[in-house]
Amino acid sequence: MNRTDRLYALVEDLRAIAPRSRSARELAKRFEVSARTIERDILALQESGVPIFASTGRKGGYAIDKKMSLPPLNFSPSEAVAIAVALSRAGDDQPFAQQARSALRKVVAAMPGPEGELARELARRVRLMAPADPPEEILPLGGEGVSRAIEDALLRRRVLSLDYVDKKGALTTREVEPGVFLGGRGGFWYLVAWCRLRDDVRVFRLDRISAASVTTEKAPERPLEGFDTDVPEMLVRGTVID
Repeated sequence: MNRTDRLYALVEDLRAIAPRSRSARELAKRFEVSARTIERDILALQESGVPIFASTGRKGGYAIDKKMSLPPLNFSPSEAVAIAVALSRAGDDQPFAQQARSALRKVVAAMPGPEGELARELARRVRLMAPADPPEEILPLGGEGVSRAIEDALLRRRVLSLDYVDKKGALTTREVEPGVFLGGRGGFWYLVAWCRLRDDVRVFRLDRISAASVTTEKAPERPLEGFDTDVPEMLVRGTVID
């Protein structure tokens, strides 16, 4: 069991027996870790706002205020990343930025372990660029269903089939291996992918993708660093889910 799964399971275990408590030694035995590891996990949960308190004495231990805890939230990985994208656009210097990050951590902690890991992996593949001048309007995201197809392909690691119109107006159909979803420059969004037609990494502007469909073919594993693009005068930052 990884730490994310264990943190989630700790909260659910304490919720199930509330208002009774369980000692660090008991929890350590249940989760097959050391008592010191449990103490660190409890501290991390407390710092993120989970209402766990410690009681002393022979029958002391850790307990959770059941009235203040929530059942698991049914957020999908894509929904968690959507929240992360919104927070990334706000910037760390905005009011309540620290509280917003804390709220996102709680959302992900409440997700089942595999879903949280999928959200983190998808977030690694969504990047934002900070333009010199913000756009005055929201610009188109390509043909119908294009954005959803890209999200699905990134999440499931599938090859995409694109109908793409380049800047000269030429239409081509391409199979691509999605790498990074890139947003922000001039209000446009881009797909950075390995293009099988060009046998190299290419950047596709979404408003020039007239159609996109997810194939059944699994995309080969390529290092994420291979999709980094050299975009002058732009600050590229990752979407982060702690």
